[in-house]
Amino acid sequence: MRKSRIAPCAAALVLAAACTLAGPAATAAAPGIAATGYVALGDSYSAGVGAGSYLTAAPRCLRSSLSFPALWAAAHSPSSFGFTACDGARTGEVLKDQLGPLGPRTGLVTITAGGRDAGFTSVMTACALGGGDRCRSAVAKARAATDKSLPGNLDRLYSAIRGKAPAARVVVLGYPRLYQLHGDCSRGLRDTDRAALNAAADHLDQVLAARAAAHGFTFVDVRRAFSGHEICSPDPWLHSVDWLDLGASYHPTAEGHARGYLPLLSKAL
Repeated sequence: MRKSRIAPCAAALVLAAACTLAGPAATAAAPGIAATGYVALGDSYSAGVGAGSYLTAAPRCLRSSLSFPALWAAAHSPSSFGFTACDGARTGEVLKDQLGPLGPRTGLVTITAGGRDAGFTSVMTACALGGGDRCRSAVAKARAATDKSLPGNLDRLYSAIRGKAPAARVVVLGYPRLYQLHGDCSRGLRDTDRAALNAAADHLDQVLAARAAAHGFTFVDVRRAFSGHEICSPDPWLHSVDWLDLGASYHPTAEGHARGYLPLLSKAL
């Protein structure tokens, strides 16, 4: 797997801004001051779990200097950068713990959230350890949770974001399909299980897109960008099961952030 081509200086710029990552809530902007700050919210996909080069601030959150939010901030030099995304965060935890940096001066918000609410961590554990009926049963439960509770959870979170950052452009980024079917994996899940997981990711993205549109937010679909770079492809941008670093499993690599998420975010803006 190729390593990210992002220059080391980009990471250095992000590290220099680390002291602002979890600052207090913004105060009201003075008249005439543009809303140009950037706040990155969400779960492990925004934090950059799996990308490496983790920042020392809030080590439990596994925020990476090679994540797409950090790379975008390094490239565009926003007036402020609030990086509060955290590994394992559900929508309720984003709502409770991550909105502090939002304010009238916030011009851009990005967020990935919803996978944990749907129970995908348990799904991947069930599939990796069991496969077959056990895997597909876990997928079915996750899809049911996606339909039952996730829309309301997203509505509460999105409304709170808009209330705290009324001038911000809010970009909701989706999740990629995990597997290339009929790929080059010699072991692991059967393609029927892989197809079920991909279908669940599609369903989750559909819910995210619908709720983002309902709030006037921009939804970025990353599935096409990751096509040909899923697990079991010749050039994967996602980690397969890593028994030495289970937390990185099923997360984008540094290249997935630099060549998958980052260009789509830049294009959306």
